[in-house]
Amino acid sequence: MPSVDSDRRRQLPAVDRVLVDPLLAPLLSLYGTGTVATQVRAELTELRQELAAGRLDAADLARRLTQLPERLRRRLADRLGPPLSRILNGSGIFLHTNLGRAPLPAEVAARMAELSTAACDLEVDLATGRRGDRAGRLEGLLVALTGAEAARVTNNSAAALLLSLAALACGREVIVSRGELVEIGGSFRIPEILAASGARIVEVGTTNRTR
Repeated sequence: MPSVDSDRRRQLPAVDRVLVDPLLAPLLSLYGTGTVATQVRAELTELRQELAAGRLDAADLARRLTQLPERLRRRLADRLGPPLSRILNGSGIFLHTNLGRAPLPAEVAARMAELSTAACDLEVDLATGRRGDRAGRLEGLLVALTGAEAARVTNNSAAALLLSLAALACGREVIVSRGELVEIGGSFRIPEILAASGARIVEVGTTNRTR
């Protein structure tokens, strides 16, 4: 005669049945069917083991099955990281590094979305068919905006500092106030950036005052 726990284990849904739950649609779109299915199997295995150990009654099982979409969401976020979320910047800092810095204008974001779904002339000269300069457009715009002789774009200030020092001060001395020998971005330290560029650091002043 089959046991009560055996009957309850047969109440566990198949993986395919779980995957068609409309509540899982956002997870399938974000993580992919294969990844979600792996976590579904893991959740069902845990339920099966708890039933076999007698730790779940009928009410517990019904509750856990109802909670399955939310448990899967947390499980996937723990393993693969949560997705980025749109938030409200109430910090008082307009260009906040931790909050994505400057938001793109809606028109720019829409145009970028159009270009990112197909090939574009990022680094090719359409007039000659030869390789072009991917930074050429940005340099021209920045020169026109700032009046500078030339311009270069980097993805963060540490990279900009390293390139500038390597180009202008390699093998030479760079004077830095001791109060500015800071760590930025959680991992970039000003003395290490100077050393990597080949420049020699010369510290002046104190940590709280430089004349």
